[in-house]
Parts: sequence; C-alpha cells; structure tokens
Amino acid sequence: MRDSTKSQWIDISVPLRDAMAHWPSDPPVTIKLAKDIEHGDTANLSVISMGAHSGTHVDAPIHFIKQGQGVDKMPLDTMVGKARVIEIKDTESIKPEELLQQRIRRGERILFKTHNSSHVWQTDEFVEDFVFISDGAARFLVDRGVSLVGVDYLSVGSFKRGGSYVHKTLLSGGVWIIEGLDLSCVASGEYDLICLPLRLVQGDGAPARAVLRPV
Repeated sequence: MRDSTKSQWIDISVPLRDAMAHWPSDPPVTIKLAKDIEHGDTANLSVISMGAHSGTHVDAPIHFIKQGQGVDKMPLDTMVGKARVIEIKDTESIKPEELLQQRIRRGERILFKTHNSSHVWQTDEFVEDFVFISDGAARFLVDRGVSLVGVDYLSVGSFKRGGSYVHKTLLSGGVWIIEGLDLSCVASGEYDLICLPLRLVQGDGAPARAVLRPV
C-alpha cells in the first residue's frame, strides 16, 4: 500500500496579503475590497495592486534580457515535473563549493532551502540580508545545465551587492527562476513540482502558485 503522506501536496507559495513584504523599489502589495457584502453590496470584490515580482513569482528572461521571452512563452514542462530541494548551510550566500557536493545534473529543477526559510516570511518588513545565489554559483548552475532554480526569498541575487548579474547569468543561460518560495516545512529531497505563473502577455514576471509532493 502506498504511504498516504507521500501523496500529499505541500503548498510552498507565500500567501498574498495586504501590506506584505515586497522589494523596496517595487510597488507595495495592496489588496482591498471594492465591493463588500457587509456594506450592502451583493458580492465581495477585491482590488489587487502590486508589482509582478511580489510574493511567490516566476522571472521570465525579458525581466533582464531585452529580447528575452515573456512569461507567457514559458514552456509548461519547465515548471511541472521532478524537482530537488537542496538545503544550503552557508548563511551568507549559495556558493559553488557547497554545490559541488550535490552532484547537480543537466536538466534538473533545483529549489534552494536556505537560512531564509526560518525567518524571512515571519515579518512584513523587507529583510535585506537574505541568503542569495553568488555570482560563481550562478555560473556553476548554468554550466551544469539546470532548467530551473527556485529560492526562498524575493531575489536570486543580493540586495546589498546588486543582483542583476545573477539574474542575467541565469536567464541568459536558459535557466528559469522562481522567487519567493516558502520552504520552511519542506525537507531536502526529491519532489514532484507544479508551479504555474499567470499568463501575462510579454510579462517580465508573474505571480504563481507552487506546490510540491514527495516522491
């Protein structure tokens, strides 16, 4: 008999809510009721205002590559299939030295669980010193030919050092990006992944719902 716990999907999306943490230079997240049953309207209707890179979201190549693909052109099998969660011990950044131990293979979907997962989503204040992917690790992942990288805060690159190089390296190297994952309740290992962003025409990114199931 199959273990029922292995058939359970784990939601690794961050709940979208009013005034949640967002990238400082991006528009804030605002969710308000435009119609409210409590105020006599026939239905509830929400108005949502936020940047495309808030909460759990996908980065498309056009985010940093002028002629890159929009999120609407993302091959669906990029974000549906087997994925591996790798736990990172380094509390500053993800570095090639630690990745060398993982035997990362071509075509893998890699989700990084870092020190971020223990605290960053417990506050609505932006956390500046989150664990990020170093420049060297970005080149390493492209050289290994991974298809997807996911991280457990709002950027693959550093806030304090500027993260554009990491984004450009990954996206120009054919690596799609998921940012803003909540991996706090996920152990390292193999999973089935489904992550589907909104189909925004020529979107540089889009909010997404991401789920994992142990295999």
